[in-house]
Amino acid sequence: MRPVIVVDDDHRTRRILQILLERMDLPSLAFDNAPEALQQLGQESAALVLTDLRMPHMNGIEFLRELRKLDREIPVIVMTAYGTVEAAVEAMKLGAVDFLAKPFDVEALETLIARSLDYARHRSENRFLREQADRAPRFEEMVGSAPAMQEVFSLVDKVAPTRSSVLITGETGTGKELIANAIHRRSPRADKLFVALNCSAIPGELLESELFGHVRGAFSGAHADREGKFQSADGGTLFLDEIGDMEVRLQAKLLRVLQEGVIEPIGSNRRVPVDVRIVSATNHDLAAAISEGRFREDLYYRLNVFCIELPPLRERRADIPGLARFFLAQFGRELGRGALSLDEDAADVLATNDWPGNARELRNVMERAAVLCDGPVVDAKLALRLLPPSSDPEVDAGDEGPFELQAVVAEAERRAILRSLARTDDNKVAAAGLLGIGERTLWTKLKKYGI
Repeated sequence: MRPVIVVDDDHRTRRILQILLERMDLPSLAFDNAPEALQQLGQESAALVLTDLRMPHMNGIEFLRELRKLDREIPVIVMTAYGTVEAAVEAMKLGAVDFLAKPFDVEALETLIARSLDYARHRSENRFLREQADRAPRFEEMVGSAPAMQEVFSLVDKVAPTRSSVLITGETGTGKELIANAIHRRSPRADKLFVALNCSAIPGELLESELFGHVRGAFSGAHADREGKFQSADGGTLFLDEIGDMEVRLQAKLLRVLQEGVIEPIGSNRRVPVDVRIVSATNHDLAAAISEGRFREDLYYRLNVFCIELPPLRERRADIPGLARFFLAQFGRELGRGALSLDEDAADVLATNDWPGNARELRNVMERAAVLCDGPVVDAKLALRLLPPSSDPEVDAGDEGPFELQAVVAEAERRAILRSLARTDDNKVAAAGLLGIGERTLWTKLKKYGI
């Protein structure tokens, strides 16, 4: 965690501030002059700066001017016992988040620090989300000439302009988030944020806070108010990936939000109206989950107003060469390899594979191809080397590979682990579940096989 920088020539004030920050579980570094603080900030960024106004060598306003040359985003709180309107205005022009008179109230300062850090975090998150949205593939860049994918694109065109909730189904790695993003970008909400949240990647007790936010003191570690994804996506689109993994308790709260259009942050009685379009996705059979009591039927009908089912890659083999070339060109640019191409024999090799991890697995293979190819062309020999070993018993019974039983079993286990990692995009927890073993056991085997 980045530290809070304290700059004040008064030793007692510095000590009080550091004790306060320690009580808030925030690391800090203290300096008695601005030049030394600037030297530190030139080497490492900080979460927040607390600075006095009147100091020898360089006053607070001069310090702020120099700091803005290093970092235009870092929040700054200016403190002084000799405040003037002119100084306050100048500090605000230079981006100070507040101007505090000494002697200050400790509790008021604690609230101000928490609010400033929360504001900076949200600004950073929103910038990241916008950058991600700008880099996300547009609908026109999605590869798929097979009839099944053309039908998907047609459905996206039809549903995007509406307010309807959309449920996207399909196997892992089929591109559900890309379709969700395409829906958002072709909707009237395109100028607002597209916020994605993986419901299976966050423990249930934290997922509620991620969705709805919390207020300070709502639970242990809640040192400041925090907005949830619903508020971040207000006016835009919230994509709930792996919705089938959400706890039933949270499903009830989500249903209420969808019905009423308001959220209540954890620990608060305040009702916050939100205008969010929900696009969700799952690789589970939700009808089976409903019959087993793991998913609410009423929530299912709220989410499944419009359904788009993505076909697995093995059912649209004609798209495999085009997708492979798209990924290869992408990684050629990113790795500085220039224009990389795939010859026809290599394309045929890739098209014969079943790709249980779908487009995500193909993308991983093309990244390795971009790294390993010696020239500008990926040939069939390299493509064969990058594919998972065949599971055909007749092929496995050939002369190549281990023959001794223990070695054969070990090789089969290694292959199963590699395939599970490919199918789960290298998610160790999900891969362990797919293999039916514990996460610790998987880590032991990864070390054993050097994976």
